[in-house]
Amino acid sequence: MTPAARTQAAIELLDAIVAAAETGGAAADTLIARYFSTRRYAGSKDRRAVRELVYAAIRQAGPVPVSGRAAMVAVADREPGLAETFDGSTHGPAPITPDEPRAEEGVAPHWLVEALSASGLDTEQQAALVDRAPLDLRANSLATTRDAVREQLPEASATPIAPLGLRLPSGTPVEQTDLYRAGLFEVQDEGSQLVGAALSAEPGEWLVDLCAGAGGKTLQLAAAMDNRGALLACDIDRARLQKLPPRAERAGATIIESRLLNPGREAEMLSDWTGKADGVLIDAPCSGTGTWRRNPEARWRLTPDRLARLRAMQDQVLEIGAGLVKPGGRMVYIVCSLLDAEGRDQVAGFLARHGGWAAEPVEPTFGTPHGPGQRLDPARHGTDGFFVACLRAPC
Repeated sequence: MTPAARTQAAIELLDAIVAAAETGGAAADTLIARYFSTRRYAGSKDRRAVRELVYAAIRQAGPVPVSGRAAMVAVADREPGLAETFDGSTHGPAPITPDEPRAEEGVAPHWLVEALSASGLDTEQQAALVDRAPLDLRANSLATTRDAVREQLPEASATPIAPLGLRLPSGTPVEQTDLYRAGLFEVQDEGSQLVGAALSAEPGEWLVDLCAGAGGKTLQLAAAMDNRGALLACDIDRARLQKLPPRAERAGATIIESRLLNPGREAEMLSDWTGKADGVLIDAPCSGTGTWRRNPEARWRLTPDRLARLRAMQDQVLEIGAGLVKPGGRMVYIVCSLLDAEGRDQVAGFLARHGGWAAEPVEPTFGTPHGPGQRLDPARHGTDGFFVACLRAPC
């Protein structure tokens, strides 16, 4: 592909990504993969170059751009070499005109910037939300040690805080390695490792991962429990939960029971665990504002109405989780969001509704104290953004 053709391809992909964001369609990575699956003439260098252009445009545009071309023109205004590819050639985009639309630069749509500011994030912290993220791994303590994995991945460095974490440059193809296939590590952001450890799982306990998804934190809990005790992984998303059993088998995690729940019938389908869990982990469905480094177009998908629906779901899973905790047991609430509406305020509301429950210090200590919990953000901690709180049930 010529440089001009690469730019045109990026514009076409951005058009598709903008449309998908507005209609709830496929994610950017999926759309890029589909695009090139029908264009076999594009080599690996072409695909990489187009992908870089697409994500540069996504990260630079705050509000949803009016078109893919407007997003790419805004990038070209900063990069003269890119502007030269708008040459009107057969497979290239038309020349740029001074008065044509440009995507507005920024961190996010205006209403979200206001919400982030109201949640205590300054301009530096907000800007870091759309930086590129490194690739973090968690060594699987059921099978190995961090030092042993590091010896076989010499380009990896230890993460600053998480005791089993390793860090690699973004895009390193670790899932193609024999180490990954042997279950010696999982891909998991250091922040995710830290908040997952907040449940302080011990061997022999009865624990529930209530919103397990594909099971990243479930596997972390199983390792912390040394495969002793009972660990129930639940979710309402069949496609995501089905990914857990093969992951557990690869990791050697043998104590996990997966349970698919029907929306609206969660408490009924968990009645055999009512009041029996030593601990419940709730990695609640949320806006994902803390993960924009990995999914920057997600900020175009969020609306005030969607945020309100997510908050209602968070209320619901907190109520379900509380019903599973035995007297004196604990519940850890996590969101990969930096909006107070989903973190601090949700926990404060739960405590106001449930006399006798109390927030405890999060252990191990990390991040920045924030209301009844702790917060991690990319600018200060180099991780994805999270809020986590540890709640103790009355005896």
